[in-house]
Amino acid sequence: KMNRFWEFKALGNAGELFLYGEISDTSWWGDEITPAQFQKELAALGDIPTLDVDINSPGGDIFAGFSLYNILNRHPAAKNVHIDGLAASAASVVAMAGDIIKMPENATLMIHNAWTYAGGGAEDLRRTADELDRINDQIADIYAARTGKEKDEISALMTAETWMSGAEALDMGFVDELIENKKIAACVNSEKWFALYKHAPKEPPENREPDNGGAIQPAADINTALQEQRKRFTATKLKILEV
Repeated sequence: KMNRFWEFKALGNAGELFLYGEISDTSWWGDEITPAQFQKELAALGDIPTLDVDINSPGGDIFAGFSLYNILNRHPAAKNVHIDGLAASAASVVAMAGDIIKMPENATLMIHNAWTYAGGGAEDLRRTADELDRINDQIADIYAARTGKEKDEISALMTAETWMSGAEALDMGFVDELIENKKIAACVNSEKWFALYKHAPKEPPENREPDNGGAIQPAADINTALQEQRKRFTATKLKILEV
């Protein structure tokens, strides 16, 4: 049985999309469904005027993120994005496809630079660094278009690995509206993903109390988590990921 990180639902003459879990375009992260299947299922909803998109995802493959963003962006329906708990990394890129983006105060949005594992000689590593620069430039374009901020400012936020509460995301132009806090199921494997970041919250945003002031604590045992990831990806050379 194939694992999928999304689910479409038809709601009369509207549609709903749940993006819950790690974003992938191959079996790389355990999901064998591709964005091509995603587009097919979206088209099956028919000529809908409205699409609600609910997101709770730690991110994943940035190329899959770009694909999902582009598919949603060109769909003619009015897209209402709800960041239910977490929209980090590639998931935050997908969220930018919304015509209206809504987010509770106790949810979290995170942006950062793409990164990867690479091997080979000096020229291989230079090519990889150039590719990462190109990807970061594309990501910054998407955020800048959404927020109206200068691209240099967005790039600085990405380099700093910026985590935002609902109010902070609203203030910075990443979302359009604050909505009522709600308790949802934990984001799949969020603890694993948080361990990879430098400035991740101490616990997943969906488990935090709304009045914690947005305090950010370093994730524990980052080196161990990175070592485990390296073991998994030793065979990969120039695969670009935003995690």
